[in-house]
Amino acid sequence: MSLMIVLGVDLRLIQEHKADSTAAKLKAMISVTATVLRDGEPQELPIAQLVPGDIVKLAAGDMIPADVRIVAAKDLFVIQGSLTGESFPVEKFETDTGPAKRSPLELANVAFLGTSVESGTAMAVIAATGRDTYLGCMAESLTEQPTQTAFDKGVARFTWLMLRFIMVMVPLVFIITVVTKGRWHEAFFFALAVAVGLTPEMLPMIVTVCLSKGAMAMARKKVIVKRINAIQNLGAMDVLCRTKRARSRWIK
Repeated sequence: MSLMIVLGVDLRLIQEHKADSTAAKLKAMISVTATVLRDGEPQELPIAQLVPGDIVKLAAGDMIPADVRIVAAKDLFVIQGSLTGESFPVEKFETDTGPAKRSPLELANVAFLGTSVESGTAMAVIAATGRDTYLGCMAESLTEQPTQTAFDKGVARFTWLMLRFIMVMVPLVFIITVVTKGRWHEAFFFALAVAVGLTPEMLPMIVTVCLSKGAMAMARKKVIVKRINAIQNLGAMDVLCRTKRARSRWIK
């Protein structure tokens, strides 16, 4: 039993560690910089070095490096479908003349981290970075405890079913054996053997191996599975929708 538990846990840890390492390597290949005006000179700096108050220059193809307020713009169109789901670009201006009570994403003079410039140029002042950005707040809300999938619920139901069987059968077998045989020592070990027999020692191992095999098959299709329990959900899907702009395939 101990061997099965160790092998099952090790397989899961190794598979998820390999997925996390691959994802980290892919992330390290992407270097995002921004053109910042410091000391009156434009400099290319990593977005991690930006601070509120910095002035950045934006041009076509640039990623918005933080939540910024636009101070000058010329034919600026921003793609913010990652936040709103809208596929069409939105024009941005240096002033906002709309109604006061609106969603922040509807402000005409504000651009957000996670969006990009489709065309035009602009100068903007950084208002927020990192976790203080609109995207950062969304990311924090997503880091909460995930809800259980159908697979997790099924395993939990089966586990509790087996525990109920064990809690009923073991005391019953122990009492009957003591009454009939009169030797509680033998009755204890016999009841313990019944408990071990009712426990599906191979089930965690089989489940882990099957999920790992699915993750390896997906890896051959260039799909990174960071949580192997997602394999069951993937197999249960009828339709998988993704944006046409997505170039890499991720399953978390």
